[in-house]
Amino acid sequence: MSASYAASAARRRGAARLAATALASGLLAAGALAGAGAAAADTEPQSQGGATATLGGLKTYGAAVLHDAAGDHPMSAGLFEMSVDGGGMLQTYCVDIHNPAQRDAKYHETPWRGTSLGADKNAGKIGWILRNSYPQVNDLAALAAKAGVSNLTEQDAAAGTQVAIWRYSDGAHVDAVDPEAEKLAGYLQKEAGSVAEPAASLSLDPPAVSGHPGQRLGPVTVRTGAGSVAVSPSADAAAGGVRIVDKNGRPVTSARNGTQLFFDVPKSATGADTAPVRPGAAGSAALTVQASTTVPVGRAFSADSRSQTQILAGSSESTVSATATAAWGAQGPIPALSAAKDCARSGLDIRVVNKGDAAFAFALTGTGYSVPARTDRTVTVPLQEDQAYDFTVNGPDGRGHRFTGVLDCKTQGSTIGTRTQTLSEPTPVTAGNLPAGPDLADTGSTGTTPLIAAIGLSLLVLGGTVLSIIHKKRATQE
Repeated sequence: MSASYAASAARRRGAARLAATALASGLLAAGALAGAGAAAADTEPQSQGGATATLGGLKTYGAAVLHDAAGDHPMSAGLFEMSVDGGGMLQTYCVDIHNPAQRDAKYHETPWRGTSLGADKNAGKIGWILRNSYPQVNDLAALAAKAGVSNLTEQDAAAGTQVAIWRYSDGAHVDAVDPEAEKLAGYLQKEAGSVAEPAASLSLDPPAVSGHPGQRLGPVTVRTGAGSVAVSPSADAAAGGVRIVDKNGRPVTSARNGTQLFFDVPKSATGADTAPVRPGAAGSAALTVQASTTVPVGRAFSADSRSQTQILAGSSESTVSATATAAWGAQGPIPALSAAKDCARSGLDIRVVNKGDAAFAFALTGTGYSVPARTDRTVTVPLQEDQAYDFTVNGPDGRGHRFTGVLDCKTQGSTIGTRTQTLSEPTPVTAGNLPAGPDLADTGSTGTTPLIAAIGLSLLVLGGTVLSIIHKKRATQE
């Protein structure tokens, strides 16, 4: 899509939200950031496993026009390319028309519930379009015949497909400029059925386990479409005598879909020679599974920073991976913690599984929680849209488990109740003409400096308003 158009949209949207939420959400994030430094914390990636990739630019695209109350806005529409960490290439379409795409932004394969698709009743129709259009259908003559088009180029096919997706993902009033692309968009929109969300290319369930030394901790189940995956313990785990085994106690170096993995922790494991200590545990370890496979069409990809959400249209053979952790202790609470974005609840789900013999108590954003011994609980921390969060769950041993990220769940239409009535006129861009790096004014920042600036500005405006009221009151009394 048009990078300049999206940047303008982000600026306008950001200004509108700042007036209403900067002080409240800023103070919430500031409190979380301050709390993060209270104890030594291990920051964990919140990817659910799968492919991790870096955004390149638009590679196959055409022209489109977005219509709203402010006028007509020309933009580019088509396929992005991403390079996969470890090898492989992905082709994606945008499902977030009003947000900017940041070149070199890091993306992770993400369940729909962690994006705007989670609450979108039309997500299944977007999945149908992806499976029944370009590039999955690369016989352009056959696709043209179905759409009633006389001639269809790759550029027209990509533009028409993107336009049809935008009509469902963003509720946008958008048209393709080329008549052939527009006919394809109309055909896809009309014929779209509904398909289920595809399974992850690779994941581990659950991503964290806990228990007592001298036991097999698990199971951790492998979920993948790959024929086989390589299994390896972390170097620290191997040095501490922790083995990765199957349910019969046999060492495991490879697995497939449905395989159950266990951490075989010796009684002597104290954590002295293993990975950094997790909350409430005497030691910890990790395992990683990796494979080479194609990522299923329709998988969502969300960015670490404020960059538009993507949905997969095509994949080469790509490297995918997932990690699970284990924590153990002799007594007291022994929590295993993991987190995932939950757009349906507008927050971050933090799951705590306590395999210890005492309750595990912790606090988040001023609220206390307690998970009894041998039970599990999921705590949803509510967040503002576009809010950068930084939470640390402190354990009884003083160590912390840290969760950071940005909540990006809504398109503009669902956020402010209107489509594009506050957007300014964009200028067309060419393929790959994306910003060289994140513009924090446009995209929202995960750093503390813009946050502090927002809070300071809000307090300054508030103070100025109070002084103005006092001045007017005195003038009236005189």
